[in-house]
This record gives sequence, C-alpha cells and structure tokens, in this order.
Amino acid sequence: MASQDWFEKDFYQTLGLPKDASESDVKKTYRKLARQYHPDSNPGDAKAEAKFKEISEAFSVLSDAEQRKEYDAIKAMGSGARFTSGGQGAGGGFEDVFSNIFGGRGGGFGGGFGGFDFGPTPGIDLTARTSIDFIDSIKGATIKLSLQGMESLNVKIPAGVIDGQKIKLRGKGRPSPNGGPSGDLIVTVRVKPHPVFIRDGINLRVIVPVTFTEAALGATISVPTLGAEPVKLKIHPGIPNGRVLRIKGRGVDLGNNRGDLLATVEVAVPSHLSEKAKKALLEFDEQMPKEDPRAELNSKAGLL
Repeated sequence: MASQDWFEKDFYQTLGLPKDASESDVKKTYRKLARQYHPDSNPGDAKAEAKFKEISEAFSVLSDAEQRKEYDAIKAMGSGARFTSGGQGAGGGFEDVFSNIFGGRGGGFGGGFGGFDFGPTPGIDLTARTSIDFIDSIKGATIKLSLQGMESLNVKIPAGVIDGQKIKLRGKGRPSPNGGPSGDLIVTVRVKPHPVFIRDGINLRVIVPVTFTEAALGATISVPTLGAEPVKLKIHPGIPNGRVLRIKGRGVDLGNNRGDLLATVEVAVPSHLSEKAKKALLEFDEQMPKEDPRAELNSKAGLL
C-alpha cells in the first residue's frame, strides 16, 4: 500500500472501531470479521474477498503500535489532503511532509518510500467437536479428525479428559494469508456415557447389587473394573443398603495421581417369589426380633 493511501482510507471505520479502541479490541474485531469474509467461507464471492483484503490492511496497521501512531498522526493533518509524489510544486512533496512529522525519516516506513512493510497477520482459529468412548476418556487415545477443506490430522486425547473439555492444537487452524503464523484448532470433547461406570473427579463409581442373603450373612463378590479384570470384594455380614466400599487405585490414572473405584452396595429385592419362597420368608420373619426399623426415623421427625 502506498503512503498516499493512509490519507484516503479510514482503518478504524473499516473495522468498525472507535479511534481509542484497545489493542485487544482491534484483535478481537479483526478475527471476527476475518472469519466472516475469509475467501474459504465465501468461495467465488469477489466482494467478500475484497472486504477481507481491506480488513487485513487495517489490522496490519492498527495492530502495530508504531505504525498506528504514525497513521494517527498523518490522519490528524486532515482527511482528504493530497500531495505530489515528488519534491516539485508549491505544496512540497509527500516525502517532505513525512520528514517534517517524523524527523526526516522520509516517505516510507520500513519498506521505503512508496510502500510500507506490514507485519504478517495470523491465521484464523478453527473450532471442532468430537465424541469419544468413556474408556478412552479415562485411558487416553489418539483419534483422527477430519476438517472440511483441510487434511485429516491425528489428535491426542490425554488420559482423564472430562466431558466438555477443550483441547487447543497450536498452529493447526487456518494458515496465514501472508506468511504469518497459522491459527489454532480448538477441539471440544464430548464423552459418551458408560452403562456401568460414572466419573466422580478422579474416582469412578459403580453400583453393585447383592442378594439379601449376601448382605445379611456376608460374602465375597466379584466387582467389574474399567478396562481390566474384575476384583474380589468382601462384604461383611449385616452391611446396610447404600454402603460405599472403596477399591484403591482402580479409578482415573493421571500418572502422579490415581483415583479409586467406589462401589455402592445395593440390596436386590426379588420381584417374583414362589409360594414356597413366600412361606419360608414368613417363617424367617417370625424368627426376627420384633423391632420397628422406622422407630428412630419417626422419633426424629417428631422433633422437627
């Protein structure tokens, strides 16, 4: 872009920003507009391509503190002012004006008179979503991700990733239009639910059904673990329904921090009984102490 263009173009208006916009606002607005008008998002649209070039020019100047200061000084002389490219004429040359403003630096900055050396603009960040199995979220995995208009890439999912977590892949977004760094790719991970296990921080939870006999008399039962062989768990006689038993080290493995498997005991009540079983159960009940299991509950409720 020739130096003369700085008098003719309003970079703030191009980006829709006030003249006192912060550096953060400049960057944020540029990224938003770049996504909207990028040629990849508007194939064959000449107007969108031209608009993209305009906002890229504006961002190149306003994102550089030194160039922005020089631009503001030039615009302060009055929009629409015109100068000849040489030193002839009553008004003096364009180079003379720059010499007066910037201490003899001449008509060009960085790139010499007649043009400027604009810094490269970064590429656009991209977003993607992927779904993984529950066990892969716990153990970690490498998946292949396909993006429209780009080559497929392998994405490493770290062990212990949680549902909704975002993974940033630096430099895997859109390439820069003028040799700058590529944008980033932000992948949002959705973890599919497991039919047996539930995540609880670095621990895993599982509900383990036991029979009334096992709960009353005690037993050694088999408990499933995620991605490994079941483990044996001892049930003590008289264990209450809902008691949580801890199996060390069978939760989420984060290297220096490993969770546990929390097994909740659930006494299974049979829904269908034979006449013989009903009779035996009634005989059993006759042998039980005549205690009201809800007495303490009712007593406490009466105190409220």
